[in-house]
Amino acid sequence: MNENFPKENEDGNIEYKLKIAQTTKDRLEELASQIRYRLAEKGGEAFYILGVSDDGEIIGLNDEEINISLENIRKAAEIAGAKVNIIREAQGKKGKVLELLIRRSKDQLPIQISIITIGQADHGKTTTIGALITGELDDGDGLIMEKIARYKHEVLMRRTSSVTERIMGFDEDGNIVNYVLPCPLDEAQVYLNSSKLISFIDIGGHEKYLKTAIRGLLSHNPDYAMLIIAGNTGISTMTKEHLGIALSLKIPIFIVITKKDITPSEVLSNNIENLITLLKSPGVNKIPIIIEDIDDIAISVRNMKGGRITPIFIISNKNGEGLDLLRKFLNLLPPRLRWEKEISKPFLTYIDEKFNVPGVGSVVAGLILQGWIKVNDKVWIGPFKDGSFKETRIKSIHAKKGVYIDKAQAGNSVTFAITDIPYDEIEKGMVLLGQGMPLKAYREFEGEVFILHHPTTIRLGYEAVFHIHSIRETCKLIWSSKIPLRTGDRAKIKVRTRFHPIYIREGDRFLFREGRARGIGVITKLIT
Repeated sequence: MNENFPKENEDGNIEYKLKIAQTTKDRLEELASQIRYRLAEKGGEAFYILGVSDDGEIIGLNDEEINISLENIRKAAEIAGAKVNIIREAQGKKGKVLELLIRRSKDQLPIQISIITIGQADHGKTTTIGALITGELDDGDGLIMEKIARYKHEVLMRRTSSVTERIMGFDEDGNIVNYVLPCPLDEAQVYLNSSKLISFIDIGGHEKYLKTAIRGLLSHNPDYAMLIIAGNTGISTMTKEHLGIALSLKIPIFIVITKKDITPSEVLSNNIENLITLLKSPGVNKIPIIIEDIDDIAISVRNMKGGRITPIFIISNKNGEGLDLLRKFLNLLPPRLRWEKEISKPFLTYIDEKFNVPGVGSVVAGLILQGWIKVNDKVWIGPFKDGSFKETRIKSIHAKKGVYIDKAQAGNSVTFAITDIPYDEIEKGMVLLGQGMPLKAYREFEGEVFILHHPTTIRLGYEAVFHIHSIRETCKLIWSSKIPLRTGDRAKIKVRTRFHPIYIREGDRFLFREGRARGIGVITKLIT
């Protein structure tokens, strides 16, 4: 390590310690309290760096000092209900520097990170997820796709058509839980035995599934996006489409280049060069890092939440090259979204899936955006076609991994069995609301919009499909501060829903699409 670290941020999840020499009970308790604070700041994980001063100067410790400091930090972590793992060791000015990951233990709810997988069809999104969660390699003929696909037609066509979720678990030591289970796809067992869960949200990459892909991006609130690009094909139209949407939603991205085993080195180098050029272009403005070792990983994970650092992994799902680095990265990748401040708010969930379960009745699924809920609580569901809401009761709650739980809170993706509401009356995009949330649906709203692309111009009367959370509704432009609108324009607009009232809030983001046209914006005013 030749360069210094940035000055320590008191509110972050990175702590510098020059050394920890004192071992009194009070001192250990003080350290444990500090660890608890850092873990709370970033969803259950924190980075500690021994041998570095508070202002980021890399000094280093001798062998005795580093061993004593490491022993004391482990004792304090145990008091705090956490485990210490060494990420890497480096040399400072006067001795060793250790970078540590401290993770809360599995007797608490697992740390959860959601990663949406984006990119062109046939570039290897589902295969990469399958290789990561099963530990098996592909045969180049769809072996992994057969194991993890949800539907028969997806196996036959080797193409994902729906939004599906698969999980990968790590224990407190960073070992992959899936690999030691009799069935690595047993999501209930992965959930129960993990300290950290990576939820991969797999979306279709073909253009005809774009509306499904957009719903996945907007309704799941992912921490990160994993952009898959085939090494032998390079950047495609849908690669740019998915990348553009993720960028407009400000989702940090890392990139996985697949099929290295079948790509000539000259072709691979050329496609990587084109990718780096795209990432550095003014409209994207990223800092790409090709991951080659643990040092690259450590730098990347500490800076991912800012969104500019873009790690690039080069892998083969057939011979396994590069997969180990990707696994290490996922183990160290911290949660980005802060859900703690949302828990005290009234309960709100947008419905993104619905099921009619024999013997149970209507079941709905979604991400809890705010508040908390427990079994037998009464909530409101709607809006229905007339804008009304109906009372229902939560009969049961399951984590999406199939585990029964008696309560859930903001940040949890769960399914609810509900009473008295026929399956046919439920629509994706409806909400479940707790006490204190306004029971009001809207047909008109104002917003600020940025036109990502339009082949010609947009005028009053223009209609497009608006995506807001899991809502998908055709809306009509009835007023704009600028007419006509063209690619790159910004404007204040007013729109009206064409078919149904929707449940929205000021500050909600929207994305609209119509043919090749795309725009993104934020709701600024609700109109009664």
